[in-house]
Parts: sequence; structure tokens; C-alpha cells
Amino acid sequence: MANTSGSVLTLGETMGLFSGAQTGSFAHVAQTTIGIGGAESNVAVGLARLGIPVSWVGRVGDDSLGNRVVREIRGEGVDVRATLDPDVPTGLMLKEFRGRGTSRVTYYRSNSAGSRLSPADIAAGVVENASLVHLTGITPLLSESARRTCLSVVRRAHDAGVRVSLDINYRCSLAEPGVAAEAIGEVCGYADLVFGSPEEIALVSPVSQLREGTSFGTTSAEAIAGLVRSFDPDGRREVVVKRGAFGATSVNGGASVTAAGHTVDVVDTVGAGDAFVAGYLSGDVQGWTIEQKLARANACGALMCTIPGDWEASPTPAELDEFLDSGADPVQR
Repeated sequence: MANTSGSVLTLGETMGLFSGAQTGSFAHVAQTTIGIGGAESNVAVGLARLGIPVSWVGRVGDDSLGNRVVREIRGEGVDVRATLDPDVPTGLMLKEFRGRGTSRVTYYRSNSAGSRLSPADIAAGVVENASLVHLTGITPLLSESARRTCLSVVRRAHDAGVRVSLDINYRCSLAEPGVAAEAIGEVCGYADLVFGSPEEIALVSPVSQLREGTSFGTTSAEAIAGLVRSFDPDGRREVVVKRGAFGATSVNGGASVTAAGHTVDVVDTVGAGDAFVAGYLSGDVQGWTIEQKLARANACGALMCTIPGDWEASPTPAELDEFLDSGADPVQR
């Protein structure tokens, strides 16, 4: 039976992160800063800062970057269940700042420790004792063993009555659209709550023509509702369509709620989607209304954009209250 304590389980690859200390290409930037980043652990940190019990499962190399990953995530109050792999290294990503609010991320994760995630890494009871399991579409594209792990986890969750959340989070560098649609779609079949941009929702939609060169732009409410109906014709899922600065729309059982985004001085957009998801899930496991969940999620995503880093700006409840009480002005005076 599913746990009702509000605890969340997430799993995936977290890597070492080297970011340029100045704006420019690594062909010329002289210094970098070292950190960590990974979509699922970003969400875990965001949840922990919002007071939600959360566990993260992953594999890292038995190396200095792997040790840093474990220490940093655990230091944020996340229950870390990491396997140290002595045979392959921790994955690495490089982030170049090309201009204010614009960055380029390059991944070095082929045959990394994280890509070797296997069903055996997910201990007995860890899925069954959660109230919600959160995955992204990144993990099933890392390797065949990672794909099997995701399917094993969502099937275990389904059998135990544990709700499943999936952020599609498509990475074109990992797989071309047809391959990604199949792999992510398998996992999506078990999801109760799905996050994605309009393009990502279209990617995994059973209506294949939506995958072929569709451009959604700002996307009207009517277009979003039609897209969600194509993706989820039975209306059995809660589908959250992320639209960046334009806000987000949640569709549940045919009912649609839209919340506007916030205008902030954007420094770094990486991790904003993960912060949004953490905000939404924090309200979800506490039984909040859709309106309340969207309001928190949009504020979390906006605040994440104001500081460099994949997770460092994940807000606490006090910081969210301060931001919203100020009229969503990120400058506190």
C-alpha cells in the first residue's frame, strides 16, 4: 500500500558541472566554477527546501566528482541512496554562458556511472513506501539498463498503488524524436501526473502527426486543451503544460486551469523547469488545489532564473512568501 506521509522518491543521473566563470566560450574563458547538476536531484533539492521528505537514487563513479555529488545532495537534506561504481567515472557537463540569460550545456555522459543505473539499484520497499515517484524522460534514454530501471520502478509503483510523476524533459542529444517518443512513452503509460512543454507533450502523443514539425509558439488555451486531449483522450492523467515566461496550464479530467508566469531579470534559465516541478509536486503531495500548485510552481521557476546554477536558487517557503508578498518583484528593498 502506498505511503501517505507525503514522501517523494526520484532517481536519475547527477553529474559534475563545470561552469564558465565569465561569459564566453571555453575556447577562451580562463576560469570555471565546479558544481553538480541533474534534473532529478534538482527536483529533490527543491522539494527538500520546501519541507517535503524526499529520496534520490542514482549511480556515481567512485571518484572525487561522485563524492561531491553525494555530499552536496545529502547536505541539502535529501535521503541519498547512491551506488558508487568503481569501474566508470561520474558524468560531466560543461556550461558556457553566451550572454545574460543564455547558456550552452554540453554533456559527457556516454558510459558514465549514471548511465549504468539498473533495477538492482532500487532497493526493496523504497518504491513501495513512497507516496509519489518522480522520473524524467532523460533517464530511459541514457542506456538500455536505465530504460529497464525506469520501467521496473513505474511498474512497481503501479502495483503498490503509488502515484507516478513524469517530466518529459526531452534531450535531443540523447535520442532522435522517434526513439525518444517510444522510450519515454513506455514510462509515460504508467504516469498519473505528466509535465512537459507543448512540444514535449506532442512528442509522446499517440497522434503521430503532432510530432512532425509542429510549432506551438505562445499557444492559445484552446490549442493546449486540444493537445492534451490528443495526448490523454481518456482524461485519466493530470497534465501540466509548461510555457516558461507565459506561465503554465494544468488539465485534469477535462478541467483546465491556467496561471500566468512572472517577469524577472533572467540570469540563468537552466534548472527553472526542475524548480517548477518541485514547486508543483510539493503542493501535490500535500493535497493542494491546482491553483495553489501552479502559483507555487511558477514562483519557484521564476526565482530559479535569477541566480546562476542548476539548483542553488531553489527557494524555501519563506523566500517564496517574500517574493509573492513583494508583488513578485525579485528585488527586495
